[in-house]
Amino acid sequence: MSKQMEQFEGSNEYVVSPQLMNSVNIAIALEKPLLIKGEPGTGKTMLAEAISKALDKELVIWNIKSTTKAQDGLYVYDVVQRLYDSQFGGDGVDDIKKYVKLGKVGEAFNSEKQVILLIDEIDKADLEFPNDLLWELDKMEFHIPETKETVKAKKRPIVIITSNAEKELPDAFLRRCIFHYIEFPSQELMEEIVKVHFDNLDEKLLAQVIEAFYWIRDMEIQKKPSTSEVIDWIQALEIGGINPEIIKKEIPFAGVLLKKNEDLDTVERVKRRFKY
Repeated sequence: MSKQMEQFEGSNEYVVSPQLMNSVNIAIALEKPLLIKGEPGTGKTMLAEAISKALDKELVIWNIKSTTKAQDGLYVYDVVQRLYDSQFGGDGVDDIKKYVKLGKVGEAFNSEKQVILLIDEIDKADLEFPNDLLWELDKMEFHIPETKETVKAKKRPIVIITSNAEKELPDAFLRRCIFHYIEFPSQELMEEIVKVHFDNLDEKLLAQVIEAFYWIRDMEIQKKPSTSEVIDWIQALEIGGINPEIIKKEIPFAGVLLKKNEDLDTVERVKRRFKY
């Protein structure tokens, strides 16, 4: 790359593929948002945390909900509090700035140091939400009409946007992003991820867990278990002192992996069919 930029190379706590590492560094170099898609449990949110730690930068997280509006991330003008203060003699009621609070995007723009801005699960919001942020993320500034001020990014944040791919995002928004889809880890990569979380894990237990886990994921179930759930499952198996020999045969503590009655029933049926 022609620019001498900070490089993300993964961390001891986050196993990253070469393709994902390249996407992160290209987004940083081009100063564009990095849009990360993938099914739940593939480490999208943890990626932003890993980048924050690796580059030693503050992480600002904006968790998106179905009711979230783009305005919420910029600033909020508390007109109700100002009206209350004016009625009951509050001090400084004429100082509008007192009633303006920056949102997470505003905080990232206003920071003296470069931060990592995570816009988490953008597809939870309505369809207009991404388009409503186009100008701000492109120009790194926004205007506050109430105070007649423009907030400009003091240091352009590194923007990470995650999506569970529950709905399509607008083309105009996608054009402004670097895109990467995180595939669900292969068995080999999953073993690496698991070993990051456990010291001195019994190799036989690990082999049986990985085999049973992917056997279950290959079934026709409604909610496939994710990486975080296999980590929890291993913890449960260790705490319970489960013999590795029976893991695939009995699937102990199946409720740690599977969260729907129908999926638990499916696993039981398949076990009986194959006499596990």
